[in-house]
Amino acid sequence: MESTKGESSTLGYKLAGVSIDDGKSKPVISTDRLLGGRDMIKVVLLVTTVTLSCLLFFKSANNPLNMVSLLKTDSCYSSKTINETSLETVQKREPVSELERVLMNAAMEDNTVIITALNQAWAKPNSTFDVFLESFKAGLGTERLLKHMIAVCLDKHAYDRCIEVHPHCYLINATDSDQLSGPNRFMTPGYLKLIWRRMDLLREVLGLGYNFIFTDADILWLRDPFPRFFQDADFQITCDDYNGKPSDKNNHVNSGFTYVKANNKTLRFYKYWIRSSRKFPGKHDQDVFNLIKNKQFVVKLGIKIRFFDTVYFGGFCQPSRDINVVNTMHANCCIGLDNKVNNLKAALEDWKRYVSLNTTVSETKWNIPPKCGY
Repeated sequence: MESTKGESSTLGYKLAGVSIDDGKSKPVISTDRLLGGRDMIKVVLLVTTVTLSCLLFFKSANNPLNMVSLLKTDSCYSSKTINETSLETVQKREPVSELERVLMNAAMEDNTVIITALNQAWAKPNSTFDVFLESFKAGLGTERLLKHMIAVCLDKHAYDRCIEVHPHCYLINATDSDQLSGPNRFMTPGYLKLIWRRMDLLREVLGLGYNFIFTDADILWLRDPFPRFFQDADFQITCDDYNGKPSDKNNHVNSGFTYVKANNKTLRFYKYWIRSSRKFPGKHDQDVFNLIKNKQFVVKLGIKIRFFDTVYFGGFCQPSRDINVVNTMHANCCIGLDNKVNNLKAALEDWKRYVSLNTTVSETKWNIPPKCGY
């Protein structure tokens, strides 16, 4: 407590029985009273301030932030302090690998990415990847999703082409890229190696804490699929044939389009799925999934699995019967790269004609053969 020098008012203090009259003149210290009253107060205040400061620093020795919380005087300052410390503690760490760098650059706010896989044959001009990208641009509400899509390249040729046309490309370090780069028809050794290499990459993505949509590159993206996802499911997958029951494990699955949330259940499930491939050599991921989906390990894991309706997530096996609501169309049940590309282009033209009408249609017709390449 202090008074301004030269103030006209008189302040009276009583301390230890000593009466002090504070006028305009400076107080005089009386030798028979140890200290003058006003100076006594100054000394007491000084000692008190020093003591409190020492106590504050002592209490904050183990946690310097305690000092800030003890000294805060109003809500505005408090808010500012929390915001500043949050920026320091929540700041994203630097990526430790090239994969993590690509994931961080492409991820949505909730750490979700879209992933596809390419090899040289699929990445060539006018091949699968070009039709895939075109579908995002022709789709409704899908073009904006391209900035979250990562193309995983299985050979250097695919990577070189990818970086020409897309911002997020990742090259898998593969010593056998020559075997992975060809057309790799269904169930050939090269096809199986490609599939399981892809599965291991997805396991790694989950381990880094990223949710993902995996989509084959022979899929047309026609509408934003996120509104169709089950909010409470851990693992969601499309079907070649859908039986009308989204939780029925007897659905005939197709792993070309999956939506997976990153958590302990899904990570352990992917590890088990990949491990199980060694028990069933010569099987692709869909076959192994069907072999393990009812195993005790999966049941105890408690992973919630849901299956997508082909009305929304259609394919050449079971085309969507309603173009007014379809989200994706997959060139499944179609053998041969040329057949896939030609029929994907035909289906995309069907879509473009529908969009140009700008109205709901009563009948859906796809110009694709019932048995593509068989």
